[in-house]
Amino acid sequence: MATATTNYAGPSSEATANKTDRVTSILQWTYGLVPIVAGADKFMHILTDWNQYLAPIVTDILPFTPQTFMSIVGVIEIIAGIIVFVKPRLGSLIVAGWLVGIAISLLLTGQYFDIAVRDIVMAIGAFCLFLLLDNNTHNVKK
Repeated sequence: MATATTNYAGPSSEATANKTDRVTSILQWTYGLVPIVAGADKFMHILTDWNQYLAPIVTDILPFTPQTFMSIVGVIEIIAGIIVFVKPRLGSLIVAGWLVGIAISLLLTGQYFDIAVRDIVMAIGAFCLFLLLDNNTHNVKK
């Protein structure tokens, strides 16, 4: 009985680099646009009433209204999204850290655990963007 063999060496390094570049671009657009949209919505409340996600421990210590706090959060999120486009390595870490902070705040509410998990997963994705950008930087240096 004859067996067939294939000489497939796998994707070329050029094809792999091309895929990596596409994935990096998709992640950069995602982690740039989503914070900008969410930040803008803190002023409009079209997607949701963002104030409901504030932990009571946070609202109790605020020196201003929850809406004022969410407006500040909105500005920070818009800036973080812009940084992802301008300085993606730095921006991806900022967004990842911000998402972890949001997840912790959601856990403190004693509810919205599903959203907290989603935000942790998104933080991991933002960190993966950082790793991809970090890897591309090292490959360019070689």
